[in-house]
Amino acid sequence: MSFLGLLSSALMMLITTLSVAQAHEVLPSIADMREVDGRIVFEVSANIESFVAGINLTETADTNEAAEAATYDELRALAPDALASEFEEFWPQMATAITLTADGAPLTPELDNVVVGPTADVEIVRTSTIQFSAPLPADTVNVQFGWAPELGVLVLRQMDVPSPYDAYLEAGALTDQIALAGGGQATGWQTFVDYIPVGFDHIVPKGLDHILFVLGLFFLAAQFRPLLLQISLFTLAHTITLALAALGYVNVSGDIVEPLIAASIVFIAVENIWARGISRWRPFIIFGFGLLHGLGFASVLGEFGLPEGSFIAGLIGFNIGVEVGQLVVVAVMFLFVWQALRVDDGENEAQRGTILYAVLLAVGVGLVVMNAQGFAAVLSAPASLLEDAGLLLAISFVLVSAFCIISIQRRDQVEAYRRFVAIPCSVVIALIGAYWVIERVFL
Repeated sequence: MSFLGLLSSALMMLITTLSVAQAHEVLPSIADMREVDGRIVFEVSANIESFVAGINLTETADTNEAAEAATYDELRALAPDALASEFEEFWPQMATAITLTADGAPLTPELDNVVVGPTADVEIVRTSTIQFSAPLPADTVNVQFGWAPELGVLVLRQMDVPSPYDAYLEAGALTDQIALAGGGQATGWQTFVDYIPVGFDHIVPKGLDHILFVLGLFFLAAQFRPLLLQISLFTLAHTITLALAALGYVNVSGDIVEPLIAASIVFIAVENIWARGISRWRPFIIFGFGLLHGLGFASVLGEFGLPEGSFIAGLIGFNIGVEVGQLVVVAVMFLFVWQALRVDDGENEAQRGTILYAVLLAVGVGLVVMNAQGFAAVLSAPASLLEDAGLLLAISFVLVSAFCIISIQRRDQVEAYRRFVAIPCSVVIALIGAYWVIERVFL
């Protein structure tokens, strides 16, 4: 098969992988805790299909990665009553994964109710609500709660008390001792620190659309000053709409925002193909797209619910996490193409660069083979490559390494890096963005 044929096949696999990852995203569970008539009651909004299927949600970012993916998809297609019955049978197993104590004494949670969301589009994560509770011993002062790592991220919010406790729990973490009377609300500093990883996680690894947009900015010009200008404008803009939307002043449906975010990726990437630098109007375009992406970030905070008393601290922490994630993406890509840039600038390091990218190309091919469970699986069932989100990293290694090798080999041509790395990468980004536009509007 020709190089172009391999490139086309890899590109189609990458597009499908990104598409499927969005349809099978792992979302955090949101729990509201309150004391009602001598019982501690939890109302949890969650994707219960993933619980019943037995997927380890701490180790999985995309349910298609899991060995239980087929079972999960079957559960998603069930009618609400049928899924509720499945969960009721599963409950004793889940109860053993829950830690609940009252002043240090263990409590046994009892399932009260299951309300399953409608069976609509099976390509959209379905959210259901479960309620469970336990009787509190007389004069209980504090409770503590948590669940096993395999149940994933839990956002816990104490309700109906002054200065309520809230927590973002990952990897099986337990809450602090929570005073039933309230007063355990985190300080502004604690909230700030807690929401930095939330923002980072929304970029790496979950923010594929935002990653591609930032890479679109990178591939226009990999020099410090133009890149700093673009990212600074993008940051300023999405900070504005993130704050306005999180405060409730702006509310735009995700059905509108998400296709427009995809379209912004296409625009930036296509402009990279024709532009040789930052035009006079590109900064204004980037600022406008930044406003749009801020609305996308705000939907995440809307799901979690920032604590009222520490809203600003949480908002700033989340935004810093987003920025760190963006900078990490840019830094990693810069390190990846740095040798090709040096050769394009006239440094006599062609042999070193060729060897480096040949090694990286081999690593990428090795990762593809490992994720595809061998060449036999690839040849007999190419679609099996789509079952592991690690393909995103592997195919990226292959494509960018191949582009860099070509750039070095054609170093005697004018703007070799731009022609053989920046433009091809921008084409890939534009095609993925275009696919997302179609998917989010029509599919």
